[in-house]
Amino acid sequence: MNNKETLLQKGPVVGLLAMVCCFLWGSAFPSIKIGYQLFQIAPEDTPSQILFAGVRFTLAGLLTIAIGSALTRTFLRPARSSWRMVWNLSMTQTVIQYLLFYIGLAHTSGVKASIIEATNVFLAILISSLLFHYEKLGKGKIIGCLLGFAGVVLINLTGTGLDSSMTFLGEGFMLLSTLSYATSSVLIKKYGALENPVTLSGYQFTLGGLIMVAAALAMGGRLQGFTPASVLLLIYMAMISAVAYSIWGILLKHNPVGRVAVYGFMNPVFGVILSAVLLKEQNQAFTVQGLISLLLVCVGIYVVNRDFSPSGAESSHKEIVS
Repeated sequence: MNNKETLLQKGPVVGLLAMVCCFLWGSAFPSIKIGYQLFQIAPEDTPSQILFAGVRFTLAGLLTIAIGSALTRTFLRPARSSWRMVWNLSMTQTVIQYLLFYIGLAHTSGVKASIIEATNVFLAILISSLLFHYEKLGKGKIIGCLLGFAGVVLINLTGTGLDSSMTFLGEGFMLLSTLSYATSSVLIKKYGALENPVTLSGYQFTLGGLIMVAAALAMGGRLQGFTPASVLLLIYMAMISAVAYSIWGILLKHNPVGRVAVYGFMNPVFGVILSAVLLKEQNQAFTVQGLISLLLVCVGIYVVNRDFSPSGAESSHKEIVS
């Protein structure tokens, strides 16, 4: 095992890099809402929502390829045999997930979206354990996930509780989005053993983004309201994807899915905190309730990662490359 792989499997390194990803993804919740305002996209304007997402991910893919090529001093390109993997990831991680996500977010609140998105942690671990058999579904994972999910629900509760109304176009699409993302997480784990995760991220984003742009334009989507502020926001959102997904893919390559996926509970926590600051949707993020929520999430992460410690049952997981 080389030094790079050993470093990327150390708990503090995994935690720090995963938290960076979660902060970036958490900032996407308010950023998308702000983007709809800046680009004058109405909640019912689905084609323009898809176009907005497509432009973002096309730019994210090009940035990923450019940055990765600069760092490695060689132009990143997938092997001929890797294009099938690029296509599969493009469909699950970008096209299907974000078509559902962008439409769903436009028809529900940031609060509900945060809670529903948190279920992707459960789904990723279940798919990895039960369908792909990459790791065992131990008691520690189940308890840790329940603690983390409890924290996500708590930080999103208002004084009157959660609004119980649900629509297929809103909450339904958000739930299907999380299933697509969970599937892509396991595929990244599998494909990362065969191809550079940064290369996969760059090309799947570019391909997926172009597909979304073409579909949106065919449906009559359009973007307007280009200003320095809106362009900077678009570039930032592209960087969210370029940086976060590349780091996440590298972590998944060197670690069990469950060990990395559990940090996903921090996405909605950061989303709520940043929404409170940027959108003024709610103010419980900085209360005792918010602190308890954060504590529950952190304990959940610790419990899940304990299974992967040197004394844990899965400290020496096997890489599956079939």
